[in-house]
Amino acid sequence: MKNIIIYISIITLISISIFIFLITKKDEVKENKLETLNHIDKKVPYFNKSYTNRYIKYHQQKKSLPLKSVIIHVNIGLDKDYYQSTTIAPNLYTNKVLVNKYHYLEKNYIPPNLVEVYEGYSKPGMHLVKEAANHYRKMAEEMKKNNLTIRVISSYRSFDYQQKLYDKYSQIDGKKEADKYSARPGYSEHQTGLVIDIDNEALPYERFGETKEFLWLKENAHQFGFILRYPEHKEFITGYTSEAWHYRYVGKEIATYIKKHNITFDEYCAMNL
Repeated sequence: MKNIIIYISIITLISISIFIFLITKKDEVKENKLETLNHIDKKVPYFNKSYTNRYIKYHQQKKSLPLKSVIIHVNIGLDKDYYQSTTIAPNLYTNKVLVNKYHYLEKNYIPPNLVEVYEGYSKPGMHLVKEAANHYRKMAEEMKKNNLTIRVISSYRSFDYQQKLYDKYSQIDGKKEADKYSARPGYSEHQTGLVIDIDNEALPYERFGETKEFLWLKENAHQFGFILRYPEHKEFITGYTSEAWHYRYVGKEIATYIKKHNITFDEYCAMNL
C-alpha cells in the first residue's frame, strides 16, 4: 500500500512538472512572438500596436504566413468573420473610400458630383462621380482607337437598389451563396459612384474575361486610374468570387501602385491608409 502511495505521488509530481513546463514554453513562445512583432514594428509602417494580440492569434492559426502578410491580413480584418465588428467606410467622399465586408456606407450616403456617363460608351442612365466618369471616357476612347469596345452596364447604385438586388439573389441561391458574389446593402462599392461593370457588347458580361478588351485593360487600366477590383486568386482577400467585368476608380497613382505590386485595393489600404 505504501509503495502504491509513493508511486501515485511520483506520477502526480511528474504530471505537475510537465504542465508547468508546457505553460512556461507557451509563455516563452508568446513572448518571442511579441518580441518579433515589436522588432517588425520598427520596420513596417502599417504595424498597429493595438492589434498585437490579434496578430499573435492569427499567426498561430496561419503559421506558414510571413509576419508581414499576417499584419496585412489582420489590418484588413481577415481574422474576423465577414460582417462582424464592422465600421463605417474610411475616406468617405474621396476616391480612396474603402467599402468591403468590414466597412460600410450608411443608407443615406450619396456620392457628390454624380454625372451621367457618356452614352457612347454606356447604357442609358448610368451615373458615376464626375472624376471617374471623365477618366472612364478617356479610357474608352483610347480603346476605340485600338478597335476595342467597352460599355458600362452598371454603375452607381443606391442602398435601396442594392437591397432589392441582394434579396433577389438570396432568394435564388440562398444567402450563403449570394454572399460570395453579391454585396449586402451598404457594403456595395457601387454605392460609392466609383465602380463600373462593363461588357464589350458582343459577349455576356460574365464572359468578359475571354475578350481582347479584358487583356487590354489588364495592361492599361491603371493609366486611367482604374483597377480590376476582384481579381482571380484573391478571393480570400476580397471576399468575393473573381469578376473580370468589375472595375473601380481609385486614381492613377494608387492604381499604378496596385498594379506594380500585384495587390488588391484591400491590401493597399491595409498598407498605406
